Amino acid sequence: MKDTWLKIKNKVMGNVDDYDLSDDYEDDYLEIDSDEEPIESKKRKITVRPFVINEFNDIKEPLDVLREGYTIVLLNIKSLKDSDIMELKRVVNKLKKTCDAISGDIAGFGDDWIVVTPSFAEIYRN
Repeated sequence: MKDTWLKIKNKVMGNVDDYDLSDDYEDDYLEIDSDEEPIESKKRKITVRPFVINEFNDIKEPLDVLREGYTIVLLNIKSLKDSDIMELKRVVNKLKKTCDAISGDIAGFGDDWIVVTPSFAEIYRN
């Protein structure tokens, strides 16, 4: 089995035994600052971002932003509601599926707005 992998590797990369990399990287090192916090552990601000949905294709950007996890999305659906109810139903179904996938929350806000939150936020309901 080892011979097979060696043959494949030599076929793709050439004969790697011809290269001596130990001399090239002998003096190189990477300095890591241990006082600095990793980027993942730094607190990130939450964004509340409005979008206007005129057609089904307009839903892509809000969904991408929701999947990142740091944005509360406000969707203005007035023009879609006035023009095509079937498209609006498709948009709401897509939002619900994404909301379930990210453990978020979704609710109507007035007649023309939908609010969608990631998992860390909850929408207040009476």
